[in-house]
Amino acid sequence: MQVFGFDLLPYPEHLDHLKQDGELPFPLPKEHFAPDVAVKNYEDHLEAWSLMDELGFDGVGFNEHHSSPYGLMTSPNIMAAAASQRLKKAKILIYGNLLPIHEPLRLAEELSMLDCLTGGRLISGFARGIPREHMVFNVDMGESRARFEEAWQIIKRAWTEEVFSYEGNFWSYNDVAIWPRPVQQPHPPVWVPVTVSKETLEWAARENIPITPGAIGSLDVRRDMIRYYARHLDENGHELTPGHIVCAANVHIADSREEALRTAGPYMLYFFRTLFSHGNIYQVNRQQASGYISQTNLDWLAPERREGFLKALQGFRSITMEDIERNDRLCWGSPDDVAESIIELADALGAGTINLMFNQGAMPHDMYMGQVERFGREVLPQIQAHQVKTMIDY
Repeated sequence: MQVFGFDLLPYPEHLDHLKQDGELPFPLPKEHFAPDVAVKNYEDHLEAWSLMDELGFDGVGFNEHHSSPYGLMTSPNIMAAAASQRLKKAKILIYGNLLPIHEPLRLAEELSMLDCLTGGRLISGFARGIPREHMVFNVDMGESRARFEEAWQIIKRAWTEEVFSYEGNFWSYNDVAIWPRPVQQPHPPVWVPVTVSKETLEWAARENIPITPGAIGSLDVRRDMIRYYARHLDENGHELTPGHIVCAANVHIADSREEALRTAGPYMLYFFRTLFSHGNIYQVNRQQASGYISQTNLDWLAPERREGFLKALQGFRSITMEDIERNDRLCWGSPDDVAESIIELADALGAGTINLMFNQGAMPHDMYMGQVERFGREVLPQIQAHQVKTMIDY
């Protein structure tokens, strides 16, 4: 198995004291941002990623979000460029650039640069972005899906064709040949995270692109998602393999699961109650009304699980420690417990890659570093030695 460390790079000071009627204000004004805190935060995270590289992690993952202390990686490409000068062996996963809100030719060029800077270690993830990003950049949410798919076609052609022209609904180009070109041919690997959209699953299956199923959802929900994806892979002449599934999980190591819950639980509560979906439209009916998602968006999900999934999708503001204890994506406990949980999760989903988060909820840097160090020494070799062979029956 491949093991990646994933990082949201949250603003490291807790901001609960700023809440109004239970919510962090949006937009959050400049007066609450401390530049010196951000400067140290970037350096701290670069240090953590360098440690992952030294310990033998297969890769380090970044993402893109805007206008929120949820994450300070507004440009994952800048972050990846900085990391490329420190990480000597690990792959660099951008998970991912938000296609609907950016100029795609520029992204094709920047990602080609990054593949050169890393000597061919880039994995280029793409995502649509949450509704908040569309609102900030004044992009019509009803155009999100079409923009995503058109941008991908442009990037793919820019990477692979000698010279290309394109006449689209949102972008057009005439006689373009980008320099530099990617090291990896025909182009860097592309992955896509999927939260709920059946259209993303269908797109990934058509393009034979690996997925990370379900930002929120139980094990059964994610298995439903993979089954739908696998059927569409098959319809498009592709076969589901462990390389198609990248499984996300949260790790915290302690002497026992009870101690892990006491230690990491408050940071998880802060993540869900304060940071997660700050300033976002998270109600499914409002997302449907805006055109961001379709009325049939959950067709992949078994009917008997829809009510519970929608409740979980919209109920994170009231999450409790009891909810955290029942969460099946938390691999918390002793080193042996963590290793066993990760392997069981990977086997249950048929995932050849595990994408692990150690710092969720803006925990102190020394705790983050300690978790990475302990995982690398006591758990990582067991996970990398495991081979997932059984795939979900679809």
